Amino acid sequence: MHIEYLRYFYEVASVKSISKVANSCHISQPALSQQIQRLEDSLGFKLLERSNKGVELTEAGQIVEKYAKSLIKSYDNMLEDLIAINKKNCTMRIEACPTMATYALPCTVYKIKEEYPDYNYCLASGISEEVEHNILQGACDVGFVQGKPTDQDLVSSIVGTDRMVLVASSEYNIKSEINLNDLMRYPLIMMHEKYQCRRQFNEMLKERGINLEHLNVLFSLDSTESVKSSVLKGHGLSLLPYMSIKKELYNKQLKEIKVADFEMMYEIYIVYKRDKDMNKGTREFIQFLKKIGEKSFC
Repeated sequence: MHIEYLRYFYEVASVKSISKVANSCHISQPALSQQIQRLEDSLGFKLLERSNKGVELTEAGQIVEKYAKSLIKSYDNMLEDLIAINKKNCTMRIEACPTMATYALPCTVYKIKEEYPDYNYCLASGISEEVEHNILQGACDVGFVQGKPTDQDLVSSIVGTDRMVLVASSEYNIKSEINLNDLMRYPLIMMHEKYQCRRQFNEMLKERGINLEHLNVLFSLDSTESVKSSVLKGHGLSLLPYMSIKKELYNKQLKEIKVADFEMMYEIYIVYKRDKDMNKGTREFIQFLKKIGEKSFC
C-alpha cells in the first residue's frame, strides 16, 4: 500500500468530495480517483460510494479512515526521525529585537548549542514588527519580541521581563531621584520611535497628561549602543533597558535616576508560527527555549 494513496483517501474522507481535494492538492480528478482505486485494489475492498452529492464511506471505508490518520502520522514521524540523522545540516534561525539580540540572547544561544549541538544557529536582530513578519513568512523559526503579538497565526508566551531605566553619566549633575515633571528640564537622548520601548514610554506619558512636545529631546538614535555612547559622554539622559546598561551601572560609568511614582516594565515574549505540521526538532527546540527562558539571558 502506497502511503500517498492513503493520504489522498483520508483527505477525501474528511471533506466528502473528490473535486475539493483535487483542487487543494493540485491534482486532476481522474488522477485522484485512480489513486484511490489503487488503494481499494490493494486492500480488496471498496472504500467510497460516489454520488451526485459527493462521496460517502462504505463500511470498509469507515474502518480505513479510523486508522488512516495514525498511520499517516506514524509515517511522517518516521521520516522526521530519519531526517534527524542528518540534522547537522539544519539551521535554527532566531530573530529578536536589537536589545535582546545584543545583550541577552548570545548566552541563550550558547545554552541551546550545548543542549542541541548538532544544529547550526543564526541569531539576527530586527524591530518587533519585522521579527513577526519574518516568522509568518518562514524566514525565521522563532523570535523574541517586546510586547504580545496580535496576529492570530502567531503563538507567543512570556519568557521574561525587563525594565526601562533612566540613566545619566556618573559625572552628570542631577539628583538621584526626580519627579516626572522634572524630566522636562533635562536634555534627553531617545531611541527611535520605531522601537516598542519608545512607543510604550510615549503612551505612558500621555496617560499621565504630559505633552510629548514639552520634552527636551535633543535627538533620537537608531541603536541602544549609540544612545548609550552619547549618555556616557554626558550629552543628556536616556531611558534604556536594564539589560543593556547593567554592566555600566555596576562599573559606575552610568547612574540610575529614580523617577517618583513611575516604573516602566515590559514583557519579553517568545514567538513562533502556529503550525500543526511543525517538525519534531523545531518543537523540541522551542519547548527548550520556553523552559530555560530568562534564566539563560546574559
